[in-house]
Amino acid sequence: MQYSIQRYLLLGFVTLVIVGVLTPVMRSIAMKIGAFDAPNMSRKIQKEPVPYLGGIAISIGVVFVSYSALLYADNSMHTFALASTVLLPAIAISAMGLFDDLKGLEPWPRLAAQTGAGLIVSLALISTNTLGTPFNNILIDGIVTTLWIVGVCNSINFFDNLDGGAAGTVAIISIFLFLIAFDSNQLLISAMAIVTAGATIGFLFWNRAPAKIYMGDAGALFLGVIISVMTIRLDPKLLSRELAVAVPLALMAVPIMDTTVAVCSRIKRGVSPFEGGRDHLSHRLMRIGFGRRRTALALWALTAIFGADAYVIYKWPENFGFSFMAFGAFLWVILTIFFFWIPSTD
Repeated sequence: MQYSIQRYLLLGFVTLVIVGVLTPVMRSIAMKIGAFDAPNMSRKIQKEPVPYLGGIAISIGVVFVSYSALLYADNSMHTFALASTVLLPAIAISAMGLFDDLKGLEPWPRLAAQTGAGLIVSLALISTNTLGTPFNNILIDGIVTTLWIVGVCNSINFFDNLDGGAAGTVAIISIFLFLIAFDSNQLLISAMAIVTAGATIGFLFWNRAPAKIYMGDAGALFLGVIISVMTIRLDPKLLSRELAVAVPLALMAVPIMDTTVAVCSRIKRGVSPFEGGRDHLSHRLMRIGFGRRRTALALWALTAIFGADAYVIYKWPENFGFSFMAFGAFLWVILTIFFFWIPSTD
């Protein structure tokens, strides 16, 4: 059964309102307890301390609306369990991110927790046969799924280095993910995608430049888990495995590009890939004269281009699938080289 698009849009709108209302509340709490992101490091771009805890508003909005919608529309234990394989690991990782925001954590414990969550989710997806494009080998499916979840989770976290950058990018990815899932009658992914889009758009009212609040690791890691699991569960229903794999890769192209450029730059400079720095796509665009708003708009535009590429591959695989897959790959390589060419330090 397929629900009307109006119902899904209502879910997104309700989440937008909830997160939009909760975000200033969390901002006030952050200011009272002194949870600020201070401009005390060279990699920080803000001039004044900015409150954290925006990620809690995002998490509450997504979890509350998702479970409420399940109870209203389909309260079966099977659907509840499938949703929980996404939401519960996301909540757990978000809690770790919140602890990191408030107290600080070394990179390795964070990576270990993300890997553990990735393993648990991959086992759940494999056991329930809900992988979008399985390789029909339990070991390969487990490795690929775990690496994808950990990789995307860190990509979104790395990408959260600019006012509105991560929130807007995740919103655009979620919208295209919704369009594909809705068209292919994947109800749970459709609902969670539009809820995630609503949450990030609601947060953007407070996070766009100049940001009044940041989502912090609590929000970025939460969104990373949500997006990674939804994209790997997405089944484009394409006969070609290459095209099926190209769809989630295209959706996540810009965050993956950001991580690739930053990590390669740090390795080249003999710096730990886990060490923060001003070597992300946003920093490089600002280094060549883009302001914060133009940088965010540029990254959103690139995300939309790759999202449209994914949609075309899904929608018209026989006519345009392989040509648009090649176009997306070529564009990604050219842009990665271009960004890497821009100096990584001032």
